[in-house]
Amino acid sequence: MDVKTHLTKKEKTRTVTYRLPVKLVEALETDAMQQGISQNVLVRQILEKYIQWDRFGDKIGMIPVPKDILQSLGVNLENQDINIIVDLLKPIIKDNVLFMKGKYDLKRCIETLEEYMRASGMKSDHRVEGSLHHFIIQHNLGASWSLFTEQLLAEIFHEFLPEKKIKTETTESTIITTISLGADFDEHEY
Repeated sequence: MDVKTHLTKKEKTRTVTYRLPVKLVEALETDAMQQGISQNVLVRQILEKYIQWDRFGDKIGMIPVPKDILQSLGVNLENQDINIIVDLLKPIIKDNVLFMKGKYDLKRCIETLEEYMRASGMKSDHRVEGSLHHFIIQHNLGASWSLFTEQLLAEIFHEFLPEKKIKTETTESTIITTISLGADFDEHEY
């Protein structure tokens, strides 16, 4: 099996200088050292998260919710509850993708969901195997949230590609959705 990870292209860079308070620089130095990365990498990660997600958070009404609350809310979710939540969420996702990306299509929708997962601390990966694309999400929120995520992804893919078959593997904390999108599909190129 030849699996290639979905890679992004090398971007052009530019050197800039900012004047920052000493306490802020020291905190960045400490965090970078604890994470085993350079300060430059840490600052880039912080700025990328801001550009991709945080700058839109207030504008689209995002509020931080502790993981424990989501876990406890999911304990008693039934299939009909999941259906209702997915139906309520689809137009919100569409509005947010339109606002953040300027257009609503499959590539922008996938990219926005990936950015949301990164900003939320969820682990996600997009792997390409020939024409098959594997979208892997690990949330650690419980079985109900796996079913919710499985259904939400199926609805999104079905909206744009109603004729495509989707294969899903689900555990209590992980969802793998597989769909044939072609070897050249890249949600970051539109």
